[in-house]
Amino acid sequence: MMVPNPANEPATHPTRPGPPSKHALALMIWLCVFPTLTVINLALADWLRPMSPVLRTFVLATVAVPIVIYGLMPQLHKARAQVTVRLSRR
Repeated sequence: MMVPNPANEPATHPTRPGPPSKHALALMIWLCVFPTLTVINLALADWLRPMSPVLRTFVLATVAVPIVIYGLMPQLHKARAQVTVRLSRR
Protein backbone atom coordinates (compact mmCIF):
# COMPACT_ATOMS: atom_id res chain seq x y z
CA MET A 1 0.00 0.00 0.00
CA MET A 2 1.39 3.43 -0.97
CA VAL A 3 1.49 6.10 1.67
CA PRO A 4 0.40 9.50 0.33
CA ASN A 5 3.07 12.17 0.25
CA PRO A 6 2.20 15.09 2.55
CA ALA A 7 2.12 18.46 0.81
CA ASN A 8 5.10 19.78 2.80
CA GLU A 9 7.51 17.02 1.65
CA PRO A 10 9.18 17.15 -1.78
CA ALA A 11 8.49 14.34 -4.21
CA THR A 12 11.13 11.62 -4.23
CA HIS A 13 10.93 10.95 -7.97
CA PRO A 14 11.93 13.50 -10.61
CA THR A 15 9.19 15.16 -12.63
CA ARG A 16 9.24 14.29 -16.31
CA PRO A 17 9.85 17.44 -18.35
CA GLY A 18 7.39 18.50 -21.01
CA PRO A 19 8.16 18.59 -24.70
CA PRO A 20 10.62 21.20 -25.95
CA SER A 21 9.33 24.49 -27.35
CA LYS A 22 9.39 25.00 -31.11
CA HIS A 23 12.55 27.06 -30.77
CA ALA A 24 14.31 24.49 -28.55
CA LEU A 25 13.30 21.69 -30.93
CA ALA A 26 14.60 23.68 -33.92
CA LEU A 27 17.93 24.14 -32.14
CA MET A 28 18.09 20.45 -31.23
CA ILE A 29 17.39 19.42 -34.84
CA TRP A 30 20.02 21.83 -36.13
CA LEU A 31 22.56 20.48 -33.62
CA CYS A 32 21.97 17.00 -35.05
CA VAL A 33 21.52 17.74 -38.75
CA PHE A 34 24.40 20.12 -39.44
CA PRO A 35 27.21 17.94 -38.04
CA THR A 36 25.67 14.81 -39.58
CA LEU A 37 25.48 16.36 -43.05
CA THR A 38 29.00 17.77 -42.69
CA VAL A 39 30.48 14.38 -41.76
CA ILE A 40 28.58 12.56 -44.52
CA ASN A 41 29.60 15.20 -47.07
CA LEU A 42 33.25 14.89 -46.09
CA ALA A 43 33.20 11.10 -45.94
CA LEU A 44 31.46 10.66 -49.30
CA ALA A 45 32.84 13.73 -51.12
CA ASP A 46 34.62 11.83 -53.89
CA TRP A 47 31.63 9.58 -54.49
CA LEU A 48 29.10 12.47 -54.40
CA ARG A 49 31.09 14.93 -56.56
CA PRO A 50 30.01 13.67 -60.01
CA MET A 51 26.32 13.56 -59.04
CA SER A 52 23.83 16.27 -59.90
CA PRO A 53 22.85 18.52 -56.97
CA VAL A 54 19.38 16.93 -56.74
CA LEU A 55 20.73 13.37 -56.64
CA ARG A 56 23.46 14.40 -54.16
CA THR A 57 20.82 15.99 -51.88
CA PHE A 58 18.66 12.86 -52.15
CA VAL A 59 21.58 10.62 -51.14
CA LEU A 60 22.55 12.90 -48.24
CA ALA A 61 18.98 13.09 -46.95
CA THR A 62 18.49 9.32 -47.31
CA VAL A 63 21.57 8.65 -45.19
CA ALA A 64 21.23 11.55 -42.72
CA VAL A 65 17.55 11.36 -41.77
CA PRO A 66 17.65 7.88 -40.17
CA ILE A 67 20.89 8.75 -38.35
CA VAL A 68 19.35 11.91 -36.94
CA ILE A 69 15.88 10.52 -36.13
CA TYR A 70 16.82 7.11 -34.73
CA GLY A 71 20.33 7.75 -33.45
CA LEU A 72 20.96 11.33 -32.44
CA MET A 73 17.62 12.90 -31.52
CA PRO A 74 16.71 10.30 -28.87
CA GLN A 75 20.07 10.87 -27.20
CA LEU A 76 19.61 14.64 -27.35
CA HIS A 77 16.09 14.34 -25.88
CA LYS A 78 17.49 12.26 -22.99
CA ALA A 79 20.23 14.82 -22.36
CA ARG A 80 17.71 17.65 -22.46
CA ALA A 81 15.45 15.83 -20.00
CA GLN A 82 18.35 15.27 -17.58
CA VAL A 83 19.39 18.92 -17.76
CA THR A 84 15.79 20.11 -17.36
CA VAL A 85 15.21 17.91 -14.30
CA ARG A 86 18.52 18.95 -12.80
CA LEU A 87 17.74 22.65 -13.30
CA SER A 88 14.22 22.27 -11.89
CA ARG A 89 15.65 20.87 -8.64
CA ARG A 90 17.47 24.14 -7.94
